[in-house]
Amino acid sequence: MKGKLDHLAIIMDGNGRWAQMRGLERTAGHKAGAAAAIKAAECASEHGIRFLTLYCFSTENWKRPTGEVSFLMGLFSSEFRNHISEIKDKGFRVLHLGRREGLPSSVLSTIDEAVAATAGNKGLTVQLAINYGGEDELERAIRKALESGETAFDHTVISRYLDNPEVPPPDFIVRSGGEKRLSGFLLYQSSYAEIGFYDKLWPDWDENMIESIISDFHKRDRRFGGLS
Repeated sequence: MKGKLDHLAIIMDGNGRWAQMRGLERTAGHKAGAAAAIKAAECASEHGIRFLTLYCFSTENWKRPTGEVSFLMGLFSSEFRNHISEIKDKGFRVLHLGRREGLPSSVLSTIDEAVAATAGNKGLTVQLAINYGGEDELERAIRKALESGETAFDHTVISRYLDNPEVPPPDFIVRSGGEKRLSGFLLYQSSYAEIGFYDKLWPDWDENMIESIISDFHKRDRRFGGLS
């Protein structure tokens, strides 16, 4: 069955390697990666994709050097804040995916500002996975369900307590940079997602690359456990 690509999820990998190949600091790669994320959102919107989830910072990324983590937090706060009005004007809606605890107040205030400013938009929904881990999300969902008095658990109940239950599961999860693993990304939601791994480093992704992966998706035969 050929399905519609409604929700595209991207593991944005390769920023540091992109910078090192050019004799630059890893932080330069992260800045270039942020520009690629904007291009990806614009292209996804143009092609009628309704949901785009970007894996920005995992719960394991805190293990990286302190300077790099600090730069990324600054990128999420000050640099992202500079684009909020532009994002709003494009009709995009922003959601945060991940654990709030542990994030600097400056990042949280920027995220909250973006979510509030774009709440009424009806265009592309962009989930920013910041301080996110699939196991962590599931553990928090179960904890919230228990605190709410749930005693019987099935997919419907668990889904209700995920970070953004209104967002449908991803149709296509793709990863840049050549690595072939999910790294804890959308573990509960990905049971029937198509998966794609691409060698091109994330800062080099442009409109042509997004169009290429959309084309790849439409060649897939999605059977959901059945037959063609």
